Amino acid sequence: MTAHPESVRVPVGVVVERRRGATPWAEWVWRPVAVLLDLPEAEPWTLLREERDAALFYAGAAEIALFPTDTDNYRHTLQQEPPLLWVVLRPDPSAPAGWKLQAVTVDAGEAEIYGESPSDLVEPLPLPPPLVALLEEYVARHHKERVFHKRKRDRADPEALAQRRPRWAEEAE
Repeated sequence: MTAHPESVRVPVGVVVERRRGATPWAEWVWRPVAVLLDLPEAEPWTLLREERDAALFYAGAAEIALFPTDTDNYRHTLQQEPPLLWVVLRPDPSAPAGWKLQAVTVDAGEAEIYGESPSDLVEPLPLPPPLVALLEEYVARHHKERVFHKRKRDRADPEALAQRRPRWAEEAE
């Protein structure tokens, strides 16, 4: 599959917080807390800071992908107060923290699809101002209004569901 020539990919880094769980069923609670526009030279799941009951980790890098066909969704993102992006973490027993950075998106529809998985952790975060400006410029350049055409249904044919004689009975006559 080839990428659309007008698509844009923006690399971002994600910072995740780990806090001690408040219930006996969860030892730790993980949650994305920041998106970095400048990628650090650090390996995924590098410990950044540790306190008594909390720690910050650099979860790794991801790409926010923008496509001209999705500009309507981006417009909805920009209309939120504040505009949001969504970070998706997926459980991965082989990852150092037990989670892998799955995606970062500015498309609420895509975030909703990830949210349908009971195991994925989908967390909204404020969209950083430079990304807001980039998204506004991208939408201004690529958005095309699509007219919605409501289809008219064909009128029902009452004879279409009428009881008929089997074809073999008609052929026997």
